[in-house]
Amino acid sequence: MKKIGLIINPIAGMGGRVGLKGTDGPEILARARARGALPQAPKRAEMALRPLLPLQEEFRFLTCQGSMGAEILAAADWEYEVIDLELSGEETEARDTINAARIMKEEGVELLIFAGGDGTARDIFKALDNSLPVIGIPAGVKIHSGVFANTPLDAGQLALNYLRGDIEELIAAEVMDIDEEAFREGRVSAKLYGFLHVPADNRLIQGLKTGAPAEGEKAALDGIAQRVIDDMDRDKYYFVGPGTTTRLIMEKLGLEYSLLGVDVVQNRELKGKDVGEQELLDFQQSGPSKIVVTPIGGQGFVFGRGNQQFSPDVLRKVNKKDIIIIGSKNKLTALEDGQLKIDSGDQEIDQEFSGYYRIRIGYQEERVFYVRAAAVE
Repeated sequence: MKKIGLIINPIAGMGGRVGLKGTDGPEILARARARGALPQAPKRAEMALRPLLPLQEEFRFLTCQGSMGAEILAAADWEYEVIDLELSGEETEARDTINAARIMKEEGVELLIFAGGDGTARDIFKALDNSLPVIGIPAGVKIHSGVFANTPLDAGQLALNYLRGDIEELIAAEVMDIDEEAFREGRVSAKLYGFLHVPADNRLIQGLKTGAPAEGEKAALDGIAQRVIDDMDRDKYYFVGPGTTTRLIMEKLGLEYSLLGVDVVQNRELKGKDVGEQELLDFQQSGPSKIVVTPIGGQGFVFGRGNQQFSPDVLRKVNKKDIIIIGSKNKLTALEDGQLKIDSGDQEIDQEFSGYYRIRIGYQEERVFYVRAAAVE
């Protein structure tokens, strides 16, 4: 039987909904737990395995004990073997992922599937250095790297296609990560760490995140921000998502803002800065709300990347017509597949909020785009 590696970083993504922008390090993890954060990666890994069911009799997994893999495989009756790995402690650490990947490489796995974010991708790169194909299940807060599938289901489909021989080519995909401490202070400092080989299918692999808008777009971006302000309804809460495009709204209002967090505005006054999921739900209890977001450059995600504060529970309390999407012409034109996507972690919500939207690209300019549920069944 073929041997497939599975590594889950169980703490990946826990900081997203509570506004911590990552969970690197024990101190941040403790803060995330104190704010009520719950594990996200195991659930997303379980979802990724569903497309592989047709090949269940043809391979077995090599995985790690407990929440790093064995728990979800046992629950779903998969064939698996637990590697001999001594964990660092009750909470997993980067070295656990690195050691696990090295052991799986020595054991001769033909493909390594891992669930996590950019930090996890870095750990996998340290262990493998491009020596075998990998597929990343997006489960972190920061997902800038090009080694991840669009969604967990896409990761499973990509693995299925590769294992069946439908995909023979491998491509070198970037492993990127940013400084989390700088990220929390509103500064993006991204670095290329290397490349990992992934099965070649641009439909299922997400694009590399692109940077800030070009200088020549400033007038159009100013117009977008002013249009949002001019259209603001009295007494409604506006949840302004992260990004350099949305930042201009806060600057024009003369308000403090968090470049990489979610801020709340009502009647052009700041009501909340860098808030998490629970704070957004509390505001929604007080009155109607609208959400202002900009797609992730190069990837096209409207929800599910870097703005996990807009959780399924938060989205359930807004109408589709109250989602305001803004973006420059260049950002939209540069989308690798020409599509906008949503990956909230709840397939029902993703379907409900899919459809056509008028994207604001200037003060008096709009462009109609289809926002699709990113998961492929």
